Amino acid sequence: MPLPARFFKPELALAEANRYLVLTIMTTWPINQHEDGQSLLDALHLRVPSAPLGYLRQLCKKQRILLDAGTTDCDQIVSRGEQVTVKPSERWQKLLAQAPLQPNQVLYEDDHCLIIDKSAGLATHHAQGHDDNLLQRVRDFLRLRGETFQVAPVHRLDRGTSGAILFGKGKKAIGSLGQLFMAGQITKHYLALVQGRVCAPGQLDAPVTAKGSLKSALTRFTPIQVVNDRTLLELELVTGRQHQIRQQLAASGHPLVGDSRYGDGSAPGERLMLHCSRLAFQNPLSGQAVHVIAPLDAAFRRGLAQHGLEASVDVQKYHKDLPLVGKDRYNDDDLLQ
Repeated sequence: MPLPARFFKPELALAEANRYLVLTIMTTWPINQHEDGQSLLDALHLRVPSAPLGYLRQLCKKQRILLDAGTTDCDQIVSRGEQVTVKPSERWQKLLAQAPLQPNQVLYEDDHCLIIDKSAGLATHHAQGHDDNLLQRVRDFLRLRGETFQVAPVHRLDRGTSGAILFGKGKKAIGSLGQLFMAGQITKHYLALVQGRVCAPGQLDAPVTAKGSLKSALTRFTPIQVVNDRTLLELELVTGRQHQIRQQLAASGHPLVGDSRYGDGSAPGERLMLHCSRLAFQNPLSGQAVHVIAPLDAAFRRGLAQHGLEASVDVQKYHKDLPLVGKDRYNDDDLLQ
């Protein structure tokens, strides 16, 4: 028997349902290079610096934190690749809501660089109307850790594009990584949902407008899924011109879904279906090979599903056999000084 209207408040029921869903979602992330060899407590504080140390100790003591699915204590030494899982609670969710970066947004970190998973809709750096931007969030994140060195993005992603962005830590690293980009020694791959059917791999070599003039550009592509009049492409950005992928796809007759600037605007309000899914390079300061995969976010997967494509795309599957770096790259327009 339904409750009388005076007892039933739909907005309260919805809020309680959302609260329940939030409190059933565990937070997970892998230990990275920067955290390797630290105690679990120190590794947790590096990843969630807004959380008080005493609270993190409590979580460990109450077995609210798992390491590779097993209980542990806060003094346990962690190793790269081990999986941290934090069981949900209201206080933990409040801490995450106030954090500049979510724990699983930090895709990679070492002494010289950070790779962050940028959300669609967030600007890379400050611009008019974009006071909230990824650079400021990274600065706030490091400041909470007591780290005050200069940090800067080495390349940019458009506000509507999600995925991996490389940041240099300190002037020397920023300069060295910038030179690496200029020399074409950082590989960038994207996943893109485009209009029309693309049934064979190929390349886009149409010149693009950059800094007021036409410049040569090259993008290689491979179709992953084709459903009706939509295709999911894997793209390798060989050159790095501003809006290169968007301009070349539009010129080829297969504009990005959700691209209101270069597309036909057939789906107003839909997110730009472009995601930077892979970065690979050799760190010029340490000599270490870095290979990072950025998973698709929920909004991108929903977009795939809405167009009839498989939402559970395994990004790792399409990038595991790719070489570390390519040749003949130049990224002058993509570089942030």
